[in-house]
Amino acid sequence: MALPILESPKYTVEIPSSKKAVEYRPFLVKEEKILLMAQESQDSREMLNTMKDIIRACTFEKIDVNTLTSFDLEYVFLKLRSKSIGEISNVNIKCASCEAQNPIEINLDEIQVKFDESVSKTIMITDTVGVNMRYIRVKDMGALTDDTKTQSDLINDVVIASIESIFDADKVYASENSTKDELITFINSLNRSQMQKIEAFIAAVPALKENIQFKCKGCGHDNKLELSGTQAFFA
Repeated sequence: MALPILESPKYTVEIPSSKKAVEYRPFLVKEEKILLMAQESQDSREMLNTMKDIIRACTFEKIDVNTLTSFDLEYVFLKLRSKSIGEISNVNIKCASCEAQNPIEINLDEIQVKFDESVSKTIMITDTVGVNMRYIRVKDMGALTDDTKTQSDLINDVVIASIESIFDADKVYASENSTKDELITFINSLNRSQMQKIEAFIAAVPALKENIQFKCKGCGHDNKLELSGTQAFFA
């Protein structure tokens, strides 16, 4: 005799970068086990692939996970975790004064992606040449976690993944229509001031952030800090 199959509740999450509403379900016990195994492996690529697989399954394959930005992925995963395990996450945070560990409760439902509204996606390199930037997508993240690459190669990969197109007075050149060598040649032609404009955009990428305040249980010091990124909320 077949056992009953339980139906999961459904919720809706708004993708931060696109503002598109997507329906999802909590992850199941079998998916939680896979997630725990990935966490224990301490392999960043395995963890990324597991997050992608779980999000793909829990959103009923209605979104292309690879087209999400890195902060979209973290935000959706945070919402999945909140509805699957509970909205309260208990983390230990060191006191800035005495370094004593302090247990802190964080409400995951209150965590939001913070955007820097002063940052423009269009960067003028010269009076006539500019770059249209984009936030790094999930499909590019695998290459950016390759520990075998040199620092120079990783920097090039990050910049290339962040360039949507290059334009001049006459034409727009989509990065997908250029070879990697052509894009590296363009990057290498930039001077330090021009490169800093691109680096400033990359550094200002939106992220999960939450301001935390607590009085140290050990020395009484008043701590104020900002937690950022998925891992910070599960430490």
